[in-house]
Amino acid sequence: MDTEQFLYIAGELLGASTATLGLTACVVPLAFGFGALASWARCSRHRIPQRLADLYVLIFRSTPMLVQLFVLYYGLSQFEMVRSSFVWPLLRNPYICAVFAMAIGSGAYVAEVIRGALGAVPKGTAEAGTSLGLTRVKTFFLITLPIAARSAIPASSSEIVITIKATSLASTVTIMELTGTARDLMSETYDVIEVFVMVSAIYLILNAVIMLLFRTVEARFSIPGLAA
Repeated sequence: MDTEQFLYIAGELLGASTATLGLTACVVPLAFGFGALASWARCSRHRIPQRLADLYVLIFRSTPMLVQLFVLYYGLSQFEMVRSSFVWPLLRNPYICAVFAMAIGSGAYVAEVIRGALGAVPKGTAEAGTSLGLTRVKTFFLITLPIAARSAIPASSSEIVITIKATSLASTVTIMELTGTARDLMSETYDVIEVFVMVSAIYLILNAVIMLLFRTVEARFSIPGLAA
């Protein structure tokens, strides 16, 4: 590979990495929203929301995200009822469909992250809030939630890293993110190994930055002696 071709491939991949980051930026907030909603339903006193949330987590954690994406983008289009509904303009858009599919799938894992973080909060903290005269809602938002959020930082960083890698699936529905662009460059230039190495390096840098950022945040907001 000569210098000119290297710069051409590098420029194309760096441009495509912005699409990968854009997808991630769209998926992550939605995933945490779905996860928080599922966690709220699991904590409900009513059995139906609990069961529905458990079923959601079970289904989307037990099936590949690629299958979920295919079912949403290709499968639902087979039904006339869906094609004539108000949601069809959204479902036929590959970008929106990919974001929605990945957000729902990641949300199931986020729900487990939240459940683990809430379970790690010492029971005495909630009792302390009650003894101070706080309501259950105030105790949750002022005491339980901040402690749980700090406990969830490591797992949240892992989930974001997984999401960045999962955006490669979007290329299967015609979205030209990093992996899709790399595949086209391989066909165009026949520099398969070189393109593979460059793509791997970009993913490595992106994920390393995310992990470093979250480690900094974790160190900043760690609670000394909490584990004891």
